[in-house]
Amino acid sequence: MEVKAQLNGLRIAPRKVRAITNLLKNKDVIHALNQMEFFMKRPVLPLMKLLNSAIANAENNFSMVKSNLYIKEFLVDEGIKLKRFRPKAQGRAGEIQKKTSKVRLVLDERVSGLKQAPEKKAKEKTAAIAEESTKTEVKRQEHEVKTEIGKKSVGSIAKRLFRRKQV
Repeated sequence: MEVKAQLNGLRIAPRKVRAITNLLKNKDVIHALNQMEFFMKRPVLPLMKLLNSAIANAENNFSMVKSNLYIKEFLVDEGIKLKRFRPKAQGRAGEIQKKTSKVRLVLDERVSGLKQAPEKKAKEKTAAIAEESTKTEVKRQEHEVKTEIGKKSVGSIAKRLFRRKQV
């Protein structure tokens, strides 16, 4: 079963994005993520984000196993061009085209039908929910303390600065 994800309006020229996507076609997902960490190109971060999104879709929506996935298609098309103008000699204007890209990613399984165990998935969800609830409680407590401290310090400084009469 195929899993699709897309990225529209990436503000990088398609030629530059294709240089990276062509290296990753038909590779395992884990291998592709490891390889992308060491690329020193600008399109890498948005493409990693797109790949992680597609992996999350596969795991959560279709119960697929991450180690069984590979990149079937990585298509980069030209998006809209933003047209800007630059002054030239003798009162003319030269057009500058700021190009954008549309990236489509399709993941597929190496061995079809390999699924995650449903019991394991349910246990992971309950553990994640428990962790989130403890994190939010800690954040709430920290937030309350910070607001109280902030109110005290700001109020006293403001009173000193904006006195109508000097004492």
